[in-house]
Amino acid sequence: MSAVTDGTPSRRLRPPRPQDIAGGTGTGRDTAGGAGPGGTGSGGAGPSPADRPAGSAQTVATGVGTGRARSAGAGAGGAAGSGARGNPAAEFGFSGDPAQHGDPGDDLLHAQRVWDGSLAVNRLDDLGVNAERQRVRTEDITTTVGVVVDGNPEDTRRTLRSVIEHTAAHILALDLGDVDGAGAVLSELAGRHPERFTVWHVEEKPAWRGGTATWGECRAKLLRLDTAEVHVVMDSSVVLDGDAITPLVAAIDDGAVAAGWTGLEQDGGAWRESGPGEAAREVSALGGDLLAVRRSAALGDAPEDARDGSELSRGLRGVQVVPGDRLPVRRQR
Repeated sequence: MSAVTDGTPSRRLRPPRPQDIAGGTGTGRDTAGGAGPGGTGSGGAGPSPADRPAGSAQTVATGVGTGRARSAGAGAGGAAGSGARGNPAAEFGFSGDPAQHGDPGDDLLHAQRVWDGSLAVNRLDDLGVNAERQRVRTEDITTTVGVVVDGNPEDTRRTLRSVIEHTAAHILALDLGDVDGAGAVLSELAGRHPERFTVWHVEEKPAWRGGTATWGECRAKLLRLDTAEVHVVMDSSVVLDGDAITPLVAAIDDGAVAAGWTGLEQDGGAWRESGPGEAAREVSALGGDLLAVRRSAALGDAPEDARDGSELSRGLRGVQVVPGDRLPVRRQR
């Protein structure tokens, strides 16, 4: 069932916010963790003194998850008067065994377990749980991928197939005169997946092939034919290796007017491309290969005048972001 034809009432996008949107797509938790100097990590207290050879040093965590440690050296020959203790871990609520059976009422032990649990959740995020959360959160937001088909038939095939395989978004395509057989490729794919496509074929050739159909006019037509809340501008020069659409829609649901695969920043009067950072970040504009936009906002900013997706982005009013996670997208050419 396509996102456009779904009869289920949409839960609607949250309104755009004039200030920065909320955080990134991750949880914001510190994932460094690991063992401190000579330690065994945040979750273990290390072997008991009976398991250590004489003369070895014991290392005990002195803070919850800080990675700091202090060493209680046994000294030469492990003399009792050198400061060694039988079980220094007990001072911190741990029994010294790997299972960490300590006093269940001990606050420090409880904090340690909470910390370990948060790290485990973050590792699950890295394995795709966070992506699933985004998918569930945005599944009722209607989304359409708009594509102008103006040549490069094999690139067009790979681009459209990647959208079909990795996303649930509906595809709205405008074919300009079947340039080099690209329109026939579009018809073939739409025939195989009729529930995923809405296709318009026109005789007019693209401006770059001597016709009068400009990029802006084609995009404005797609925006008006679309009925979704989020319109994705996608060029046939890129292909998806995974679901790169959901993180963009999630960023828009967080308050952005548009979100894209890459960002653009001005550098000495020229625009330069910048990729993702450690968290979602606001940019001056977005690259034109792949970007999602609130359809109502794009229609209100004269899309007919834009020459490509990045110029469309520069005409938008509102916060535009690049998600923190690197999206599974690559250029074909």
